[in-house]
Amino acid sequence: MLEEILSRENMLEAYKRVKANKGASGTDGMKVEQLKSYLQSAWAFIKAEILEGSYKPSAVRKVEIPKSDGGVTTLT
Repeated sequence: MLEEILSRENMLEAYKRVKANKGASGTDGMKVEQLKSYLQSAWAFIKAEILEGSYKPSAVRKVEIPKSDGGVTTLT
């Protein structure tokens, strides 16, 4: 199943959706406009690391949204 998720066709579809939605920069600060060239050079390596279980993603961005009752909702 992981091979299917990481297929070229699936990754291209995901990239198109991010681009169409004008996706925000990641925690690394990389803009969507920079993503295509980065993936063209690094995708084979990243995919191999994912498949062998050694890929270590960076931390995700976390935002707290205040609730009307005084609490917060955390978005990651």
